[in-house]
Amino acid sequence: MSVTMDDSIKRWTAKRKTALVIEIIQGKTTEAEASRSFDLSPSEIEGWIDDAKRGMESSLRANPLDIRGQYEKQLKDLQEAYGAAMLEPHARENTGPCWNEPLERH
Repeated sequence: MSVTMDDSIKRWTAKRKTALVIEIIQGKTTEAEASRSFDLSPSEIEGWIDDAKRGMESSLRANPLDIRGQYEKQLKDLQEAYGAAMLEPHARENTGPCWNEPLERH
């Protein structure tokens, strides 16, 4: 295996994961070899490979997904929904029930 990493890695950074996934994709090593060498579960390595494939697919699209933009839009939508939900009880408090209002006489 040509991954230039210490076999006793405690923390797998994105850079290290990428190096390992590239070696697997290039056929320089297998998931099983990497699993044994670095004491990782095969499902963990498969997850990294799946993440890498999704990232490649996104970057090769005509309009790559902007993850930060997606999160910001989602956060804005949630904040607006939360604000509306917080205002609703206050609106009901200020109006009161309709039977407490005086009747109009013609």
